[in-house]
Amino acid sequence: MQRLIMRSDMIKKGAQRAPHRSLLRAAGLKDEDFAKPFIGVANSFVEIIPGHFFLNSYSKIIKDEIKKSGCVPFEFNTIGVDDGIAMAHEGMLYSLPSREIIANSIETMANAHMFDAMICIPNCDKIVPGMIMGALRVNVPTVFVSGGPMKKGIDKDGKPLDLNATFEAVGKYNKGEITEDELYDIECRACPGGGSCSGMFTANSMNTLMEAMGIALCGNGTILALTKEREELIRNAARRVCEIALDDRFKLRNILNEKAIKNAFAIDMAMGGSSNTVLHMLAIAKEAEVDFDIKDINDISKKVSHIAKIAPSLGTVHMEDVHKAGGMNAVMHEIAKLDNGTLFLDNLTITGESIGERVKNADIKDVNVIHTLENAYSKVGGLAILFGNLAKEGCVIKTAGIIGSRSFRGKAVCFDSQQDAIDGITKGRVKKGDAVILRYEGPKGGPGMQEMLAPTSLIVGMGLGADVALITDGRFSGATRGLSIGHVSPEAAEGGLIALLKDGDIIEIDVDKYTINALLSEEEIASRRTDFKPKVKNITSRWLKQYRQLVTNASNGAVLKTE
Repeated sequence: MQRLIMRSDMIKKGAQRAPHRSLLRAAGLKDEDFAKPFIGVANSFVEIIPGHFFLNSYSKIIKDEIKKSGCVPFEFNTIGVDDGIAMAHEGMLYSLPSREIIANSIETMANAHMFDAMICIPNCDKIVPGMIMGALRVNVPTVFVSGGPMKKGIDKDGKPLDLNATFEAVGKYNKGEITEDELYDIECRACPGGGSCSGMFTANSMNTLMEAMGIALCGNGTILALTKEREELIRNAARRVCEIALDDRFKLRNILNEKAIKNAFAIDMAMGGSSNTVLHMLAIAKEAEVDFDIKDINDISKKVSHIAKIAPSLGTVHMEDVHKAGGMNAVMHEIAKLDNGTLFLDNLTITGESIGERVKNADIKDVNVIHTLENAYSKVGGLAILFGNLAKEGCVIKTAGIIGSRSFRGKAVCFDSQQDAIDGITKGRVKKGDAVILRYEGPKGGPGMQEMLAPTSLIVGMGLGADVALITDGRFSGATRGLSIGHVSPEAAEGGLIALLKDGDIIEIDVDKYTINALLSEEEIASRRTDFKPKVKNITSRWLKQYRQLVTNASNGAVLKTE
């Protein structure tokens, strides 16, 4: 039902708002504009990010369509951090904290200027969840439309490449398996143009989950960037935000509710998305005021078949292949056949139909890319939460990316920072059968819970991916594969058991039993806690110091405490 009173009337209606209107006139508004809905256009145009450098051209298209549809657009921008460029140096400390800045920026702009509705243009890394979190606080009708995925690269032999290939190529180069010229050739071919990195990494995981949550139009996660098809999606999204701008049925929390959160996790399991989605979806659930615990994820995983493997889990398949195979609608339609209550098909989407109505006519066009339930990779989902004395509040593993066995027993090799781990792995400290313990990289300990792809890629590149476990209170890139376990909570900086481990301690992991334990007696653990004080990294950044004081651990979504 269309509202007669606009939210934006607060800044534009009545004699008392003459000063406000005067300022708006200075920004270009005319008499006729004050009777129209005000639409916030939240862009994330950033020139250094491959998935964002072209978003200024998309926002021009969006604003043009909004004007044609009888509304008034106001564009503003958020910051963005490119995780791949920030990786493996101190810049990565700022990546996860940037999510909170983005969320706060969206809330600030939308509430300070009383927008009636919003359209958000994210694409990569923390920008997607940050925008969703901020928009949930504002709770006006909001449409999300991403910039789109990058085309896959092609190597000199015609085989697919992506960013992950360059990281693993570094490991091969360090091992002497490829030359510097061969490394350079991979570097130049892996990322052929604009878009979010071409595999099922964090950006594309979140961009596809927006379809599952119903807050984006069909194709948002899979239509390639910088194509005519993407441009048409952009135009349709802009038209749609004007259609719903004054309709309270489409307030964001009416769409992104408990059912939407569970739908997102179900599809994440089906596609074996990035482990970072757990961190972000837990944070989104909190902003949506949905009571969702990390323990609930395994309940969903047990009921969902893993039917799609995409790079990095399967290096020959990328987002463009998923789109050709039927896209997210085909995935959701297939999972809906389970008929076990996993998908809430009655939940409303931003386009007005239910999830069930949206996907009812979809079908799989390539069963080699999207498998049927009968030929699923696994009868359980592609992510799992492990618990045990090493992670009493949980930790995350991307089961879809496991290379070797799903169980493990090995000796701990401990590192207190990512750089120490990189140095140790490169110098041969890590051997077959070891459990690499990488600690003090959690939200508080990092601070910032920097994303780590280099250590796992080095391990895989050196041929140890099937024989070494990596366990951290930090997080991994969505491009990670192997027996990589992240988000260990409590983290080392909180005094979690991961901080007390020593070289040679025996670590046991059983993914199918959802367990992870250090084989230490309670007496030994108590002894090690005597006089123990967590390490505190010396940092100079005022922002990171603030963040360290307020951030919660990964099992709580690494959100900031407000009380």
